[in-house]
Amino acid sequence: MEPILKTENLWKIYRAGRLDVAALRGVNVDVYPGEFVSVMGPSGCGKSTLLHVIGGLSQASRGRVLLDGNDLAALGDAGRTLLRRHKVGFVFQRFNLLPTLNAKGNIALAQHIHGDGFDPHRFDVVTRMLGLTDRLDHRPSELSGGEQQRVAIARAIINEPKIVLADEPTGNLDTKNSENVLGLLRQLNKDLGQTIVMITHNPEAAAYGNRVLHMRDGLVVDGASAN
Repeated sequence: MEPILKTENLWKIYRAGRLDVAALRGVNVDVYPGEFVSVMGPSGCGKSTLLHVIGGLSQASRGRVLLDGNDLAALGDAGRTLLRRHKVGFVFQRFNLLPTLNAKGNIALAQHIHGDGFDPHRFDVVTRMLGLTDRLDHRPSELSGGEQQRVAIARAIINEPKIVLADEPTGNLDTKNSENVLGLLRQLNKDLGQTIVMITHNPEAAAYGNRVLHMRDGLVVDGASAN
């Protein structure tokens, strides 16, 4: 089986005054279809930078990212935008919902941006799975943090992406809501076969994945099976 995501000697270097600071220092990672991979490490180890580079939000300084067979560096800005739109779902710590739209509007907007228009059947399947059917008319300010993150997850998976990239998805949630969101991600992985890469600093959150990669100082230093 070919990996859905592959990095080859991936470097990301930032300029800080007169100094070059390497956030990634030759990262090699393979993620296969249907995996739930947790990337764990302390603040500043490069894990969020890794997520942004593999998702096409930031360009690598050296090395390659292959996503569903596409070399991100060869695509250009427009090509990477299209690839993100059609193949990647993002879940962020801060939810990033549009405050003027209700839950239904936030989710449906992702379908329209994708280009295929509103798909009522897919919308119904996703919102029922995530327990949102009675909250669709509410705006983000009227939803709890856990409900907002469920809306964000629905938005991320509504177009059946090849991979979901989640950056500290429980960082703004209490323990109960964190467990609920992590349980939903695991359910999406096991029931729908959704490939997920999740960034976290929390060992308990990381254990929801089926493989854990440990990062330190811009490198992946260890990988193990979580369960």
